[in-house]
Amino acid sequence: MPEDLISLKLLQPEKDLTQRMDSSIVLLLTGFAIGTIGTLIGAGGGFLLVPLLIFTHPALSPEIITAISIVIVACNAVSGSIAYARSGRIDFRAGLLFAGFTIPGSILGVLATRYIPATAFNIAFGIILILLSAFLFFKKKEQDTDNGSDRKTDSALTHQTLTDSANTIYSYSYNKYIGIAVSVAVGFLSPLLGIGGGIIHVPAMVHWLNFPVYIATATSHFILAVMATVSVVVHAVKGNYSDPYIFHMILWLSIGVIAGAQLGALLSHKIKTSAIVKALAVCLGLVGLRLLIGVL
Repeated sequence: MPEDLISLKLLQPEKDLTQRMDSSIVLLLTGFAIGTIGTLIGAGGGFLLVPLLIFTHPALSPEIITAISIVIVACNAVSGSIAYARSGRIDFRAGLLFAGFTIPGSILGVLATRYIPATAFNIAFGIILILLSAFLFFKKKEQDTDNGSDRKTDSALTHQTLTDSANTIYSYSYNKYIGIAVSVAVGFLSPLLGIGGGIIHVPAMVHWLNFPVYIATATSHFILAVMATVSVVVHAVKGNYSDPYIFHMILWLSIGVIAGAQLGALLSHKIKTSAIVKALAVCLGLVGLRLLIGVL
């Protein structure tokens, strides 16, 4: 068999997979699933979309993959934040502070995507997901609202009490300086990897800052809405959305993710916090392993 015919046969399944993924219905359903899962766990959904694009559209550069993903993250985060705001679970005081410190890093992260080789991008993304998965799965969490009297008298901490729409009272204390440092790092890494940052921000807010899980997921979503929107603007200025092919993907994914975000916010009221964290850990680990297997 001629060598060029062999090459054509090897490439054909990849081409067929790309064509199936580009179907408007498939993109719509994919966006809906990403929006539901992402909002449920307080992430933008980029940790699911980025590896999916890597597998189905290997010809796309890391810069374009992250550009597509960050739009979906922004749509998911804005839609989910509206739903979470109605539930009264967003800590706007912390959210606005942390979001402000993600902006400088997010601009730098977008600009840096152009210089990342595809293989290095995939390896880094896979390792980060596996490490975060292990941390979440094996880390034991103390009671959400148990900050202790010593914490409440610590002047270095910010104390907050929120009452949500179901009249559940959340009382907690956190170190805003640790939160700021985490936010700067998340701001840089999120657009660099196209993941939104919720998979980093949520566990950091829960385990390092002692936020209740429900408040952490809602507030993280609000932070993502601000940060991802800034990243989208920077990508747009660079012209990364000018291709009609890319615009088609973004349009249908966005419609699906906006609807899915509303369902995810609704389900978050009905699922135990431990289940949310465990589900996040399993998803991250599986995706990370698949990425590394595909590269190595």
